[in-house]
Amino acid sequence: MNYAETLDYLFSQLPMYQRQGAPAFKKDLTNTLALCQLLGNPQHKFKSIHVAGTNGKGSVSHMLASVFQSAGYKVGLYTSPHLRDFRERIKMDGQMISEQSVVDFVEKFQSDFERIKPSFFEMTVALAFDHFAKNQVDIAIVEVGLGGRLDSTNIITPALSVITNIGYDHQQFLGETLPEIAGEKAGIIKPNVPVVIGEFQQEVAEVFEEKARLTNSRLRFANREWEIRNAELLSNSVDDYSLKMSVRHYDGVELDVEAQLTGPHQTKNLITVLEAVRTLSDAGWNVTLDHFKEGVKTVVDRTGLLGRWQILQRNPLVVCDTGHNMEGLLPNLQRLLSNRKPEQLHFVWGMVNDKDVSKTLRMLPKDANYYFCKPDVPRGLDVSVLEQKASELGLQHNSFQSVSEALQAAKQLTKADEIIYVGGSTFVVAEVV
Repeated sequence: MNYAETLDYLFSQLPMYQRQGAPAFKKDLTNTLALCQLLGNPQHKFKSIHVAGTNGKGSVSHMLASVFQSAGYKVGLYTSPHLRDFRERIKMDGQMISEQSVVDFVEKFQSDFERIKPSFFEMTVALAFDHFAKNQVDIAIVEVGLGGRLDSTNIITPALSVITNIGYDHQQFLGETLPEIAGEKAGIIKPNVPVVIGEFQQEVAEVFEEKARLTNSRLRFANREWEIRNAELLSNSVDDYSLKMSVRHYDGVELDVEAQLTGPHQTKNLITVLEAVRTLSDAGWNVTLDHFKEGVKTVVDRTGLLGRWQILQRNPLVVCDTGHNMEGLLPNLQRLLSNRKPEQLHFVWGMVNDKDVSKTLRMLPKDANYYFCKPDVPRGLDVSVLEQKASELGLQHNSFQSVSEALQAAKQLTKADEIIYVGGSTFVVAEVV
């Protein structure tokens, strides 16, 4: 098989949650453990950091990878989902795994796949861990796919566990309440392994504190360790590509930071990474505040991160972001509305069919302009559903057969000083980056 044929096999033969939804979700670690046993248990052959959370875990994972790269370490990075190329999921020092490595892995273990019947995600985790072990990375940053306790990545024993925050997402798998969701994500906390929680949230803090007590894990809440003194875009404009902030630790350490990621949530993500670096430095890793500053300033360049408040065009400004739930969307909307009227905003918007459409659309500004589309995946939500809900809410909208058609129409109707925001789903963003 060549690379294209290999991908066709993977996408067609292995159940894939990103495309199919709930039927592809596996609720135990059996298959991942079986695959990794075939590979000689590569998950035990490299150091790692495990990153979970409802929002920000992808940004935090990429920033941590960039920080360790700036410190001179050989760094593996496993994230999901991919936007353009499957190989985005598995990187080493910012370079994607080679096409030939993917082909060789699938050809070698194809008969085992047919026997074990792993999901697409389980296979990808095994491939990533095998790749990191064979290339002897110094450390791998491993992002959780969904939840934590039963996620396929949760067969590692990391040097540090990181949980960014807790919000409502994937309730059908993780629970209906925030404490239930927190309990699933707390499943990545391992005995005697320190844990950093990005945000102290009163409703779920006790869940993490109790789990850390049971596992004898040192627990720190990043936003209780660091105070954000100020944070601003360089020229206070939505299209700046650099964020400046000053932070102060409770022990008096002060730090000025310039970051390459500028989305509204990045201030919280930055202090989460900062506390993770401080914790690992205390544990003997050679990562300093200077490495942190260099890493977050160059994260896009070093890791190739896509889709986080990414500017696609100016005049008019076209920006996309993969935030797709309430906690991820609200800061984006506040930023869009900070210096523009709703009627100056144009949303190219699509969703997948397991999200709460009504709840999401109610968050959006009523007087903005909407260009509805269906992302090109089986889970893509038919635009007729968006049309019906939008009409009930009084949203001005048009519908299109594809993301590209919707974006082209928006560009034709948007003035130079207005904004086009592309989002609603990772899979909408994947078609424009």
